[in-house]
Amino acid sequence: MLSLDFSTFPTLHTERLVLRDHVPTDVEPLFRLRNDERCMEFIGRPRATTLLDAQQLMERMAQERLMNASVSWTVALEGDDTMIGSIGLYRLKPEHYTAEVGYQLTPEHWGKGLMYEALNAVTEHTLGHLGFHRIEAITDPRNQRSRALLERCGYALEGIQRENYYWEGKIMDSALYARLAK
Repeated sequence: MLSLDFSTFPTLHTERLVLRDHVPTDVEPLFRLRNDERCMEFIGRPRATTLLDAQQLMERMAQERLMNASVSWTVALEGDDTMIGSIGLYRLKPEHYTAEVGYQLTPEHWGKGLMYEALNAVTEHTLGHLGFHRIEAITDPRNQRSRALLERCGYALEGIQRENYYWEGKIMDSALYARLAK
């Protein structure tokens, strides 16, 4: 079984990005991200309605990291500390060497390859440094942008989970992707 220790935050760098820990100034950008209808369209969770919602989410992410239950990064451009997105590992199963990745990016940064860089950095860190064998990503099958990103980053579609979750009065499907360590 993996032994995880996120007491020291794992800052990651790509050609254009810094993936860093959340800081208090991220509350407002996180609120905008979690309140934006476009960003939340395919995420079966309530949109943030107040800054307090974003602050509580950040506090929960910090607490889960201290318990080694998850780790979440703020995505920022190199040389500009402003949060433009987030990416994280959730539903960690160290006994099975498996984690789930999730991500969001502000719409003004879509289509620039930034989340491609972030997802590759997190994937390499997870399958390499952290020692996981498998990373899963679950997305709404209608989210073509996310599905294309996962495939570009070497994730394979393992199947469509039919009617596996309920959201806003509808029973929805999920597309399950995974990438394995080499």
